[in-house]
Amino acid sequence: MAASEVLIDCQSVWKVFGDNARAALRAIADRGLSKTEVLQEFSCVVGVSDASIQVRRGEIFCVMGLSGSGKSTLIRLLNRLIEPSSGRITVKGQDLSGLRGQALRDMRAKHIGMVFQSVALLPHRTVLENAAFGLEVQGVARARRLEVAREALARVGLSDWAGRLPRELSGGMQQRVGLARALAADPEIILMDEPFSALDPLIRRQLQDEFRSLTKELGKSAVFITHDLDEAIRIGDRIAIMRDGVIVQVGTAEEIVLNPADGYVADFVAGISRLHLIKAHSVMYEPAAWARARPEVDVGALPRTHPEADIDALIGMVVGSGQEGVAVVDGGRIVGVVTPRGLLQGVRGTAPADLSVV
Repeated sequence: MAASEVLIDCQSVWKVFGDNARAALRAIADRGLSKTEVLQEFSCVVGVSDASIQVRRGEIFCVMGLSGSGKSTLIRLLNRLIEPSSGRITVKGQDLSGLRGQALRDMRAKHIGMVFQSVALLPHRTVLENAAFGLEVQGVARARRLEVAREALARVGLSDWAGRLPRELSGGMQQRVGLARALAADPEIILMDEPFSALDPLIRRQLQDEFRSLTKELGKSAVFITHDLDEAIRIGDRIAIMRDGVIVQVGTAEEIVLNPADGYVADFVAGISRLHLIKAHSVMYEPAAWARARPEVDVGALPRTHPEADIDALIGMVVGSGQEGVAVVDGGRIVGVVTPRGLLQGVRGTAPADLSVV
């Protein structure tokens, strides 16, 4: 995606839990101790290790990892629910470590919304009152906060449930209330900590699509935590993969599948279908080089498509046309050629082969 304003900038952030955290950090810097060695020598747990990420305006940034990878610790560092052991986190250009008291509360209340896996709705309050709760904490007048909460509930499809109590709602509906509560404060950034992981697959997919659509419609930025790569791919513009507190790789789903950073990432992406994930721009050949390899074929006469066409659509074009390839056109100019061999490489999750064997 195009470069844009950075809203969250996390630079070389560490979080070490334990009474000897400072000594452990010094030992890591001086002696390069591993996570296991830190635990054995200092009885400290390295939750996040030298993490650096940037989240841009309008971006959905997914952090994916298995249990214990550090992803939930990382998201709590982003609004200082827990303090980093070292490193620097800025939100909208403000260093979080420099915020105290009301300034920190204002940052959380007005600029950063958060939705947890456990929505923690107040059981004795209506859906409308729960959606308005964040504004109540901010001191917004009752009439105004209820008006804003009604608008937020409408956005998540719960207008008809405003007067109900949380116990009358399904799990998916309760998550919608949590999202409405976050949206009511109109934050620029929404932090989501595995909000859909406990839901049935069908409801989960529906909420994934609704969340992405709503976030994009409202122009919000989001950090979304998940242990499910399929979910990260479905929702995220970019993905960070974590292991043992370390961010192993950051990139688009397409970049990660085509160029996994190591064997750990490669194992993660091994079972992912490439048909709708990998696009023409990642499996095409340069038109001039392709023309040299196939001088007998008129590139201009090939069927045409756009750079974001996925492999599934490209296969249909190649099979349906009977041609040797498909021309990729951007701005009225042929920028590449996709061949059957290139498509096979894409299905396998690898870059196009040498042009001598197209």
